[in-house]
Amino acid sequence: MAGNSCSRIALVGVGAFGLKHLEALDAIEDVDIVAIVDTRIGHASEVAARYHADAMAELPEVLGRNDVDAVILCTPTPLHATQAIAAMRAGKHVQVEIPLADSWSSAQRVADVQKETGLVCMVGHTRRFNPSHRWVRRRISSEALKLQQLSVQTYFLRRSNLNALNQPRDWTDHLLWHHAAHTVDLLRYQTGEEIEVANAIAGPPHPELGIAMDMSIQLLTAGGTVCTLSLSFNNAGPLGSVFRYIGDTGTYLAQYDNLVTGTDEPVDVSEVGGPVNGIEAQDRAFLEAVRSNREPESSVASVLPAYRVLGELERQLLTARASGRLSNAVPR
Repeated sequence: MAGNSCSRIALVGVGAFGLKHLEALDAIEDVDIVAIVDTRIGHASEVAARYHADAMAELPEVLGRNDVDAVILCTPTPLHATQAIAAMRAGKHVQVEIPLADSWSSAQRVADVQKETGLVCMVGHTRRFNPSHRWVRRRISSEALKLQQLSVQTYFLRRSNLNALNQPRDWTDHLLWHHAAHTVDLLRYQTGEEIEVANAIAGPPHPELGIAMDMSIQLLTAGGTVCTLSLSFNNAGPLGSVFRYIGDTGTYLAQYDNLVTGTDEPVDVSEVGGPVNGIEAQDRAFLEAVRSNREPESSVASVLPAYRVLGELERQLLTARASGRLSNAVPR
């Protein structure tokens, strides 16, 4: 990258999360948002004008520019792996929004290219950066809390193909490869243990979207921590994820950047320091890694084992669907 402290960034994909990243980058010193890339060039131009950046329609246009040090990919999930590889092949550092890929083999290919190029490749596992989860991690790391179970509810209403801004999109979200990826990685990160047991069941696929709308996942770490994850795109109620940490000295509920005890008492997470916004903390970590040429938090290497687990869970679900029965069905 350039021989100064200012990082020159191109943001690709101006959807709901692309806008969140732009807001975060705007709050960080020594960042120059050089280009905004979106296939909807009118939309890209409108957003680019706010940040005095160039508007482009396609990723290859920006990868050939010498005034771009790094790219942040907020594009559709099926494009993540190929675009991350293309960015590194072009000599650009890359942060790719979660999920890294929608298959285990694709995730491995990204990791291989990162090793080959030596460039920074970070994945947007935001739960590692939310102050709520960082506070719990400190408790676990200091042995003030032994995590016995992580119980997670991830609920949305996605019966039609809309994004978080209720806008139509031309790709389909996925409970396993996107939303479960947060929890599988978080369990490993918080406990410092690999996942030894992983089971999944899913309801029938949606007749039009072709994806499972309801899913249940069970995980067990090497040290005996249980994780129970319930996911649904059929939820007509509060949306998002709630993480319930059940430990030997307390219970805590984390929802994005906020944390309360099991009896609904607010927890002051300011002691962890840094931004109170997980996306800003994530982007700061990426830029610091680029500037110092070191491995970032949530690097592709550090999150890769979570995608191996997701690949195993997908294998279970596909086998069950092919056999016309539920996973691990009880014999009649």
